Amino acid sequence: MEPVIKNIVLLRGLVSWGGFALFLISELISPYRKPSVSKAARLMTNVSLTLLNSIFLSLVFAAPTISIASWVAANRVGVLNMLSMPLWLKVSLAVLFLDFMLYIWHLLNHEMPLFWRFHRVHHSDLNMDVSTATRFHAGELSISAVIKIGLIYFIGADLVSVIIFESLLVLTAQFQHSSLRVPAWFENVFWLLFVPPSMHRIHHSVVISERDTNYGTILSIWDRMLGTLLKDVDQERIIIGVGPYREPQKLTLRHLLLMPFTRTIK
Repeated sequence: MEPVIKNIVLLRGLVSWGGFALFLISELISPYRKPSVSKAARLMTNVSLTLLNSIFLSLVFAAPTISIASWVAANRVGVLNMLSMPLWLKVSLAVLFLDFMLYIWHLLNHEMPLFWRFHRVHHSDLNMDVSTATRFHAGELSISAVIKIGLIYFIGADLVSVIIFESLLVLTAQFQHSSLRVPAWFENVFWLLFVPPSMHRIHHSVVISERDTNYGTILSIWDRMLGTLLKDVDQERIIIGVGPYREPQKLTLRHLLLMPFTRTIK
């Protein structure tokens, strides 16, 4: 692995695991609610899946992603490179575009049966905490990585834009999945532009009409603009998970890896 690629992979790892440690400690000190199943067992499953995915993604997709971001900047390829603008504006537009496309991709994961087969691994978690943020199947992450490479090429996002986007993505996902008690006033203000835990908690509800809302990751404005925002839900009554998957012993690492290849369940 080339030094530049190795350093970027290391940086992403530091951001990801640093954020994980921060939010895990925070939610242990001030939890939103008590776990309904063993937190230790869930952490073991989710962290194991995250480690497998991290190794796989680093080996397969890190080099192509970094290379295409460097190449489009050097060769002035992509929409943003056709326009003359300051670096800060180019980076901001690239991050906004990638976040909007992530919103679309997230929505498609709920609407298209093939994609839902993989995405339900994420939603099948029986409780929601910081470890849920990286509980994904490698199949979904692989498709997402290929799409992201194509989007980087199309928009002409440079390496700085990609690193900033990836770092924001990891940290905001960890925050919104965390079982952290957040002051109501902060959530109300934060919700104007971004995604607090209460907004994303609705998205992880077993109630399908609630689950199929609130798709934003970094920004909540896409949900506001496209009519998928849902706010008026009693947070105390939300049950996390997917209806048919309620038995912890059937949600082990082996079961999660095989889940996309079993029958589709909403």
